[in-house]
Amino acid sequence: MQFKRKVLFVDQDCDSLHPLKVQLEQDGFQTDQVENGEDALSYLSKEIPDIIVLEIILSGLDGVEICYRMREIPILENIPIAFLTYRSEDYSQIAAYSAGADDFITKPINPRVFSSRLKALLKRSQPLPIKKQIEKSSLEIDEEKMIVIKDGKLTHWQNIEFEMLRLLSSAPGKVFSRDEIYRKIWPDESGINERRVDVYIRRIREKIGEEHILTIFGRGYKFMK
Repeated sequence: MQFKRKVLFVDQDCDSLHPLKVQLEQDGFQTDQVENGEDALSYLSKEIPDIIVLEIILSGLDGVEICYRMREIPILENIPIAFLTYRSEDYSQIAAYSAGADDFITKPINPRVFSSRLKALLKRSQPLPIKKQIEKSSLEIDEEKMIVIKDGKLTHWQNIEFEMLRLLSSAPGKVFSRDEIYRKIWPDESGINERRVDVYIRRIREKIGEEHILTIFGRGYKFMK
């Protein structure tokens, strides 16, 4: 029997999710749904899905706060989290990415496109078969094990954070434009959201220090040894 990847929806809007669930199940996914953040945290204490889809607008705690709480749970740190919401403001997107989201999708969305977005997220969450280790003074990046050690301490990383660091550190001193970073990290998306890049750069700097990621104004970012 083929293993089915599980998608957990945290959303009280059943009507808008129905066609999406039908498409996902046709594409080999299994879906579950809870209606609020408290129920989501209870669910996750017993079962871990392959991907989590959050609405911002929830009764009780909103989706952004729930995302923060999920990212504080070690076993969930590498589980992709996507927001699927009617909210489309820039500040909502920034809040979502700052909370640890891997993608931000606005409703309504074509079910096939939605399924493709989730497949892309899951593909990016798989470890890359890279057999090398980079050591840079107080920073050690083990690409095979997907871990980063800063000043002798193990730091915790989400998949996209690690992929962006891996990209920048692959060519120390090279300036990567925001456009180039976006296209390499999110190759399946047609548009460019430079603010998403900036959010992840800020989170990387918080973990390894600003001295390793320099801003080249008007051009982009570069990694320094």
